Amino acid sequence: MISLRNATEVEVARVLEWAAAEGWNPGLDDTAAFFAADPQGLFVAVEDGVPIASISVVNHDERFAFLGLYIVQPEHRGKGIGLRLWQHALDHAGTRTVGLDGVAEQQENYEASGFEYAGGTTRYSGDVQSEAYDGIRLARPEDIPRLTDAEQSASGCRKNAYLSAWFQNTAHRKTLLMQNNGSATAFCTVRKCREGAKIGPLVAATATEAKILIRHAATVFGEDIVIDVPDASSDLAELCDGMSLTPGFRTARMYRGSYERGTPSLYAVASLELG
Repeated sequence: MISLRNATEVEVARVLEWAAAEGWNPGLDDTAAFFAADPQGLFVAVEDGVPIASISVVNHDERFAFLGLYIVQPEHRGKGIGLRLWQHALDHAGTRTVGLDGVAEQQENYEASGFEYAGGTTRYSGDVQSEAYDGIRLARPEDIPRLTDAEQSASGCRKNAYLSAWFQNTAHRKTLLMQNNGSATAFCTVRKCREGAKIGPLVAATATEAKILIRHAATVFGEDIVIDVPDASSDLAELCDGMSLTPGFRTARMYRGSYERGTPSLYAVASLELG
């Protein structure tokens, strides 16, 4: 018998291993931050006590939720389990607008559930010339509210719980601030993943700031860099091209309901799973 319920934090860690097996390349320290974003918005389908499918519909605020981590274990696909879990999880969002970053081959299925295409996101990756810069420091707890404000301006959505955890420095995730006369002017988070190190979010006003941040971030873990760049951030895409990063994997950003567009100049998303 299949039952649907909230996932425990231990089960979220297992789901991220499934995501790794799918080639999604999650971070090594993602579990706690994902769970903190909305513990009631992480779901699993369970058979005989064992999770066999997952999905997240994380309520970021009273108006907006984000869907991700939609995975059915291969041997259980084609049985309607995923659809049941999908419908169950979407109920958690209530009347909120729901966003997602989906692979192109699933776009028609998402449209059937009321989602509309709003642009794409391209994953850039490769070896970056690393260089440490003076004037860049690690974020501190007191920085988190203004970093969250800046990310909201760029993305169009406030993510208090998620980013409050995401911006906490861990063994495999660091948030870097660029300062000018004592004030932060740009920032990014870099996290070690199964392969390489992902940068996200990144918020900068100029290409020079973004380039300095990316080069400095490349010194943190000594890994190839991965950046998920939305189509709206064309200046960052151009910078990635200029730094010889290779465009590859693309997703479709889709929304069910109305949404606010951010005002990104140079912006990379925090994660494709939680927005």
